Amino acid sequence: MKKQGLILWLCLLIFVGLPLQAQREITVEEVYMNGNLYPSSLSGVKWMKDGAFYSAQSGNRIIKNNIATGENEVLIDGNTLMPPIQISAYELSTDEKKALLQTQRVGIYRRSFKAEYFVYDFENQTLKKLSKNGKQSYATFSPDGSKVAFVRDNNLFLITLEDMKETPLTQDGEFNHIINGSTDWVYEEELGFAKAFYFSPKGDKIAYYKFDESKVKEYNMQIWDTDPDNMLYPRDYKFKYPKAGEDNAIVEIYVCDLNSLEHKKMDTGDETDMYIPRAQWTQDNNMLAIRRLNRNQNHLELLHADASTGKIQVVLEEKNDKGYTDIGYADELFYLKDGKSFIIASEESGYKHLYHYDIKGKLINQITKGNWEVSELLDFDPKTEMLYYVSTEVSPLERHFYRIQINGKKKEKLTKMNGMNSIDLSKNFAYYLLYHSNTETPPTVRLFDTPQNKELKLISENENLLKMEELYGFVRKEFFEFKNRDGVSLNGYVLKPKKIDKNQKLPLLIHVYGGPSSQMVKNDWDASPNFYWHQMLVQKGYVVVCVDNRGTDARGRDFKQATYKQLGKLEIADQIDAAKHFAAKDYIDENRIGIWGWSYGGYMTALGLTVGADVFKMGIAVAPVTTWRLYDTIYTERFLMRPQDNPEGYDENSPLTHADKLKGSFLMIHGTGDDNVHIQNAILLQDALIKANKHFQAFYYPNRDHGIYGGITRVHLFNMMSDFIFEKL
Repeated sequence: MKKQGLILWLCLLIFVGLPLQAQREITVEEVYMNGNLYPSSLSGVKWMKDGAFYSAQSGNRIIKNNIATGENEVLIDGNTLMPPIQISAYELSTDEKKALLQTQRVGIYRRSFKAEYFVYDFENQTLKKLSKNGKQSYATFSPDGSKVAFVRDNNLFLITLEDMKETPLTQDGEFNHIINGSTDWVYEEELGFAKAFYFSPKGDKIAYYKFDESKVKEYNMQIWDTDPDNMLYPRDYKFKYPKAGEDNAIVEIYVCDLNSLEHKKMDTGDETDMYIPRAQWTQDNNMLAIRRLNRNQNHLELLHADASTGKIQVVLEEKNDKGYTDIGYADELFYLKDGKSFIIASEESGYKHLYHYDIKGKLINQITKGNWEVSELLDFDPKTEMLYYVSTEVSPLERHFYRIQINGKKKEKLTKMNGMNSIDLSKNFAYYLLYHSNTETPPTVRLFDTPQNKELKLISENENLLKMEELYGFVRKEFFEFKNRDGVSLNGYVLKPKKIDKNQKLPLLIHVYGGPSSQMVKNDWDASPNFYWHQMLVQKGYVVVCVDNRGTDARGRDFKQATYKQLGKLEIADQIDAAKHFAAKDYIDENRIGIWGWSYGGYMTALGLTVGADVFKMGIAVAPVTTWRLYDTIYTERFLMRPQDNPEGYDENSPLTHADKLKGSFLMIHGTGDDNVHIQNAILLQDALIKANKHFQAFYYPNRDHGIYGGITRVHLFNMMSDFIFEKL
């Protein structure tokens, strides 16, 4: 009896102890709905003019924070204003005496929006509606805070705040024809900006873009309403979308003198089939800096324009006869306050570096050098003549903060912790905020004294994420390198179950994006929902791998532009090689290798299930491009030229061409309201697969755009994807 009692007691002890050791199950619902999994941070920081304070929005209030003491005060409480408003964003005037409050914001595309704006006067504590004539876009203070400019209905307007007088600066704006002061669809998506007007340094002029998109062809998207009163017939939504090889909008730069209201066109040349990726004022109130880029995007010029006459001078140019000139660094043009010189980024050495030129375009010196990249030019301190930047010098997988004299001497690495570091410098260079993480350290925010590079305090940390990691049994990235079939070394990471039975063979899922200038493999703490979803798969016995193929970023121009004129060919070869690299490992089941991706990653997945059909047994392509002939001019032609010039580059690596090679299990998902990668892509691939008598599955989300979100859409999407993986892999 004593022996039986002892056994019973031991069994009870084991039973009681089990829940303490068991990992919590990860579910799609928790990944996409549980806010406890995601890091807190200090976001929306706007440094104030003296550098000792910053403002930030907290709920419906705007808070002024003392950066050193942590003390704060409420600048504006949206709930106590008259009338009360729900603040969605704000801007302070340069003198910090007024604030522009944005409310009732409605998104249009990725960056464009319209909203109602109010002007708050701190001294008088008054609130005035900016305009009573309809919602506005991109409202902006003049440098002296006396005026506000904005866009409405494709026209540019000016408000003088003293009397709230509204003056239209342009009047020819028309939907799908003429745009003043904001960008068309393709500029917004591919050149990264929607607001396209700029006050001169003294605030007495406004430079603005004008788009004539009359000859650009329209794309027609149907909208299915669920409202019983409007559901009988779908609505047509037509917008201008220039597909590869087709007509672009004609783009011009004008300057409006706000005293005379006269407009002067800048003479950007006779060739109208080109791009103007950036325009900005120099330190000279009468000189504009304009970047001009040819249609093939391999000749980038810096122009200086006289705002009074419109005459231009070509100051600098960069050509690439074997590839393209990357407009990704077009923002990194900084004019020194003395007006005598500028700092600019260029890849002419094979790596993105910083150069110092005089105002006429004569090289003074190359500031940074080496087989690594400057990833971001932050600012220049004229008092110390120190330039601040972030680079990949330590590793392509990391980013670090540096300062260097403008003559290229006394370079100093300021960040000490390995991993990803991003920087927010105060306006007077007294402080900087360091946002840091690596695979072992959740995101933190720290305050530093810039001159001494001394940490003053820890502002935000996420120790709770370490507890979540333990609770759910999350695994950390294991970085690896391997050589592809051409002997090129590639970077990747793997997530695998903590315990693998020696006699067990596990399924492998490759997550891919792979598009030009992208980067997925980084030494950071990934707190994205998709990464947590991967953790769920690992918990269920899957191995997840991610590899940055040729064409991706942070390894120099030649590596990035290896895919030029042949998108898809080398990228999918590298992903196939990655799959084979892992198939040779004793814990991977070579007959259970899958691949999934979104957008460019969906394109890669479709190639994986066709070109790589003997390797990949399952694939999920979300919002995939299926032929680059359907995508926009700026992105596609940068890497492939026009279809008229390089038809084989478009067709040889299209999933449509290889539809008859499909093997394995293929799931294709798309949103019918995708204004970016049109559902036309999915329809054409579906038709090609049917003609080839290939079996596949497809699912379409009504009215969802490229992000496929809204409500519980993501939960539905990833539950469906999970079920497909569990069944097919």
